[in-house]
Amino acid sequence: MTNKQSTPYQGSSRCFGKYKCPKCNRAWASACSWANTWQQCNACKSKVYPHNQWKLKKRKNQKPTKPDEDADAKIKGHIKELCEKCRIIGSNCLKYFKLNKKKAEKP
Repeated sequence: MTNKQSTPYQGSSRCFGKYKCPKCNRAWASACSWANTWQQCNACKSKVYPHNQWKLKKRKNQKPTKPDEDADAKIKGHIKELCEKCRIIGSNCLKYFKLNKKKAEKP
């Protein structure tokens, strides 16, 4: 992959990603993965790009929630200091996605 395409997924929306740090071998998954952005390893602080990504899918049995409640619940598990997208936008990327989705839905 070139510098412009550092990740498998090239869409504009948030996606699910799997990561494995080449320095310390720590592995993790995140539903706050984005195209061409890294997350820092929580153990050694290396910048790691996902090795696998796919679009998020809504669960069939998922109860509808208010967008703000849903975002606030998920944000608690996402460490914005370790996320390149959060650093770029200066806020939590999950909340950013929810706000932009609301704006896009307005006529």
